[in-house]
Amino acid sequence: MSLVARHLEAAGIPTIIIGSALDIVTQCRVPRFLLVDFPLGNPCGKPWNAAMQQRIVSHGLQLLTRASSAETIEYSDESWGSDDWKTVYMEVNDHNRAALRKMGDELRLNRQVRQKRDFS
Repeated sequence: MSLVARHLEAAGIPTIIIGSALDIVTQCRVPRFLLVDFPLGNPCGKPWNAAMQQRIVSHGLQLLTRASSAETIEYSDESWGSDDWKTVYMEVNDHNRAALRKMGDELRLNRQVRQKRDFS
């Protein structure tokens, strides 16, 4: 997305990136970035938390309109609630292996069902 944002900006289309991967975004030199300190894959907030998602998107749109210099980075003050997720994010161990396998199997099955339904 960072490279797409730079391409769009070069064509005169303003962009904003909302995400968690500060190292990648600074390397790609995006014009505007709202850093949200959340687990990867959740840049706009917790699933099903519409109020949090609206605040984050609103912050991003405000940044889009007011950023006056290139490579502007702002930090969201939204909180995941606890930083505990940072110590266990994507951790697989003997205690959660079976549950994670079951979740993965269910996700794959649901995806197959959706694909069959969508293409029939």
